[in-house]
Amino acid sequence: MPHTLTKSRQICEPLTCSFFVLHRNSSSASMANVTRRASIATTLRAAGCVFAEDEAQLLIDAAHHPDQLTHMVDQRLRGLPLEHIVGWADFCGTRIAVEPGVFVPRRRTEFVVRVAAMITKPGAVVVDLCCGSGAIGAALNDLLGSCELHATDVDPAAVRCARSNVEPRGGRVHQGDLYAALPRELRGKVDVLLANAPYVPTGSIAMMPQEARLHEPRVALDGGADGLDVQRRLALGAAQWLAPGGSIVMETSEQQAPRTVRLLNEAGLLAEVASDEELDATVVLAAQR
Repeated sequence: MPHTLTKSRQICEPLTCSFFVLHRNSSSASMANVTRRASIATTLRAAGCVFAEDEAQLLIDAAHHPDQLTHMVDQRLRGLPLEHIVGWADFCGTRIAVEPGVFVPRRRTEFVVRVAAMITKPGAVVVDLCCGSGAIGAALNDLLGSCELHATDVDPAAVRCARSNVEPRGGRVHQGDLYAALPRELRGKVDVLLANAPYVPTGSIAMMPQEARLHEPRVALDGGADGLDVQRRLALGAAQWLAPGGSIVMETSEQQAPRTVRLLNEAGLLAEVASDEELDATVVLAAQR
């Protein structure tokens, strides 16, 4: 999980709502919208929002009436993630539903999808572990055109949210702890395992931005004392679930990548690091030997 949120966020294309459409032909309404946006942006900027103008427009577009807009701005000022307020995040060019209390997909995690897309064929069996909103699996499915997609998470709120993103694409979402949630018939048949397991060390949680610390589930952030607790368990079970020639694509941090590679190598896989400087993203790609 990233240690920054606001600065790494990719601002999405604005929603179109009935309030704005009804007034689009009115010059006075347009002027009022500009004034309103400037006022909200000033307020958000004073509160520390880096992309204040874009956020102001997103909030305006998402609101159906003035009272709702006032409430949404107040929520943002209180530190709620923008995605929780408007109800979606832009991820790999598609809108992913994100409910309050669910981990917000970061832009850097798009690199997991890009790497996976290079090694995954249409129709492959894909599993998104620790799926949160289901963004990674859903985005990969869209790039491939189709796949047999399964997603798992231990958090009931995440599972509920993921179903709204995964099931319309023909996938299935399972609640439970890592591999224990998967149907037994998938053992030894998974072509690609996707994982953005929590990897923030427990002691570093306090240094994360407020919107992550206070409004995202701890279980999606905390990776234990060294940040590798969940990755260890994920690595140990991977070989049993991967098909011959199957691969795992796991997000990690630049600092932890060598240890993530070692965990997967010790589990009988052949692992290597891939990174993207623009996204500030690091993943480990591992395959059956």
